[in-house]
Amino acid sequence: MTSSFLSLPTADRFVLANATLPAVAVDGFAAPAKEGLIAADIVVSGGRIEALLPAGTAPADLPSADLQRGMAWPCFVDMHTHLDKGHIWERRPNPTGDFMGALDAVRSDREANWSAADVRARMEFSLKTAYAHGTHLIRTHLDSLAPQHRISFEVFSEVRDAWKDRIALQAVALFPLDAITDEAFFKDLVEVIVAHKGLLGGVTQMWPDLDARLDLLFRTAADNGLDIDLHVDETQDKQVLTLKSIAEAKLRNGFEGAVTVGHCCSLARQDEDVAKATIDLVAEAKIAVVSLPMCNMYLQDRTPGRTPRYRGVTLFKELAAAGVATAVSSDNTRDPFYAYGDLDAVEVFREAVRILHLDHPLDEAARIVTRSPADILGRPDLGRIAVGQTADLVLFSARRWSEFLSRPQADRIVMRNGKGIDRRLPDYRDLDPIVKD
Repeated sequence: MTSSFLSLPTADRFVLANATLPAVAVDGFAAPAKEGLIAADIVVSGGRIEALLPAGTAPADLPSADLQRGMAWPCFVDMHTHLDKGHIWERRPNPTGDFMGALDAVRSDREANWSAADVRARMEFSLKTAYAHGTHLIRTHLDSLAPQHRISFEVFSEVRDAWKDRIALQAVALFPLDAITDEAFFKDLVEVIVAHKGLLGGVTQMWPDLDARLDLLFRTAADNGLDIDLHVDETQDKQVLTLKSIAEAKLRNGFEGAVTVGHCCSLARQDEDVAKATIDLVAEAKIAVVSLPMCNMYLQDRTPGRTPRYRGVTLFKELAAAGVATAVSSDNTRDPFYAYGDLDAVEVFREAVRILHLDHPLDEAARIVTRSPADILGRPDLGRIAVGQTADLVLFSARRWSEFLSRPQADRIVMRNGKGIDRRLPDYRDLDPIVKD
């Protein structure tokens, strides 16, 4: 283990004493809460959580690490990322910092550089980073225009198998839905998705025949037993309403699979009555929404020489209040869509709280990078702390929200199977052979 704020016992059975837990991420244990935080002793045995006990009541004869009220979280879930794009900024920056600049830069880099070896090297680097920060489950979108779909999905399957004991991985085929009418391409893409146990995705636009395209998407997903995860309304144009069309299409087609949508930026620009009608449809259709606050604030409302007026994020609170499953995620990392980021869920959480005003109160905020995304991704065994669960935990010296949100928590301890992992991050120099700057 790297240097941290406490040492873990080496015994097979031990206690994490005087821990502070986010109650929203705890199952089967209740205690008096303050700002949604509860105190507990965590008994770990054989790599699993044996018991959750009131703080100070664990057996005194067991080896113990006293957290001194420091927080213990379940490992994180990052449900919307782009592992295939990550870390290309140095060789393909986005000089304008806007959405069209990002599209152009990624397209040219993909055509020039995205061999299997290149994609694998950058994926591996990203996963090493996420693992060191404490993430247990990642869903990535993969650019899937031919011939890249076969290259990237093949690499993904190999990487998923190699990482299966450290990070669970899911993949979504990302392509512009104007390509869905290319029968040969779409048939081949679906075959690839099915073969690699992926999801059907895409980017929607306000085409005149959008409903027909969506019906084909939903029929194809139903016929092949696929879930759907779409990029939706990533724009500040209030006239863009594809989110509404997607909800209507799911209801119209009686689609029973899971549907997730990301971004939904234009929703925040629409008139209140228009936005409410869409939100009600999304709730009725049981569509989950993931907000990508860091990337959206970076790209949206960017004009040279002009200060942005809008934060670029969706109506997160209104969606959640309507009963829509909501979460936040990293999105892009050091690529033309977002020049920064480190696949660190703590950073994502901290910035989401600030950008989306998820504080006052903070009682349930921890759900957005733990149990909520785990549930959306169909993994209710992750993203929570419970007796019988594997002791996959992230321990912090921070005791209160003000402490947690004011620092990057660089001294955290990540536990997997009840043991601390080596948290050393990969060196950016490892990417030098492929960055070629």
